[in-house]
Amino acid sequence: MRAPLLPCLLFPLALGAQPRINGPMPGHCDHFEATIWLQCQGPCDVELSYRKVDGDGPAQRTGVQQGDARKAYAMDFVLDKLEPGSWYTYEVFVNGRRLVTPEALLFRTQGLWKWRTDPPDFVVTAGSCVYVNEPAYDRPDGPKGPYGGDYSIFNSIADQEPDLMLWLGDNTYLREPDWGSWTGYLHRYTHTRSLPEMQRLLRNTQHYAIWDDHDFGPNDGDGSFVNAGLAREAFDLFWPNPEGRPTGLVTNTTSFSHGDVDFFLMDNRTMRVPPDVTTAKPAILGKDQVDWLVRALKYSDATFKIVAVGGQFLNDAPVFENHATVPAERQELIDRIDAEGITGVVFLSGDRHFSELSRMVLPNGNELHDLTLSPMTSQAYTPREENHLSVPGSRVSERNFGRLAFTGPRNERRLTISVHATDGTSIWEDSIPAPPRK
Repeated sequence: MRAPLLPCLLFPLALGAQPRINGPMPGHCDHFEATIWLQCQGPCDVELSYRKVDGDGPAQRTGVQQGDARKAYAMDFVLDKLEPGSWYTYEVFVNGRRLVTPEALLFRTQGLWKWRTDPPDFVVTAGSCVYVNEPAYDRPDGPKGPYGGDYSIFNSIADQEPDLMLWLGDNTYLREPDWGSWTGYLHRYTHTRSLPEMQRLLRNTQHYAIWDDHDFGPNDGDGSFVNAGLAREAFDLFWPNPEGRPTGLVTNTTSFSHGDVDFFLMDNRTMRVPPDVTTAKPAILGKDQVDWLVRALKYSDATFKIVAVGGQFLNDAPVFENHATVPAERQELIDRIDAEGITGVVFLSGDRHFSELSRMVLPNGNELHDLTLSPMTSQAYTPREENHLSVPGSRVSERNFGRLAFTGPRNERRLTISVHATDGTSIWEDSIPAPPRK
């Protein structure tokens, strides 16, 4: 987040008086409204105050919310007295005590640029597969040691100063004791969100998320999972995504715009029918979600259209949970994107515990891309299958994250992708020019 240089506006308190919370974390910020998430580590009363960075009026206040134990003391605050294209600073009061942070707490509303200026340049960081060790409930250590590790990656991501962070599924890893009860879901989400190394990243940019099987339920979970409703409720409690949902879909699906880029956050679990079921049509997104996505992509006038989905879409090897294991649905979506002449589509995926860029040239000459980013803190694997669409040199079999920079004037926009190691070192970089505007 390219924030204005400000001193910390908060008054120091004695360490013993410091309230203990996770976050705060900005979620979706639109033109007139922003959402801030936070979680207390016990009973609490919380209020936020906020003001425009260059304003001279009185601070606005949100009113007090009381933490609810049945919601793990997690809460959203909607800040609705905002102006477009402006930086705001905010303060958090927990049980009457002002929260002290190392830096001022900031967020920015989206600006008005259409018919006025070139689109804004901005940076998105992204990744998937966050396993935070808890020895009492972890899988046994393997030859590589504990399954999770290298938590310093979150500070490396924060060092990139992204405008947005996009979490691509398996953002927490439910264990066997977790997915059978509401208490279990709250325990696992809270355990992950309490990681000290994550707090700076949570505070310093806006966050969006999709889910995959490990923040949904059991491994490779599908639409038959009886606690899917609990999974959705817990996800919504901890991720302040945009509130909008496509009409008629009972999924986690939503979308939002930032600058000249549209983001489509897909649900690959609720409608999933695995390919080994012989008496039903296999699906990952399902017919209704595919129909909505095609129509939404067709309607979009964005330069780039980012489709975030948990598993690999373009990889043509039918292994694990790649979309190629459901070839009819994968091909239908490709064919419809081609037939509709939709340009600038980039899939973002996770899941596989390695990263790579896949590229496909459609019959009409347009290109599709799929950037897989995985893992952040889970163990990394080396893939054995041959992906005929993989861009040479793009496979990374170590913990990593991605950086997507959208830059350039209106008619010369470019998406520059880079993949970074845990310490932030760049591993490889590629660039995708914007398709010609018709």
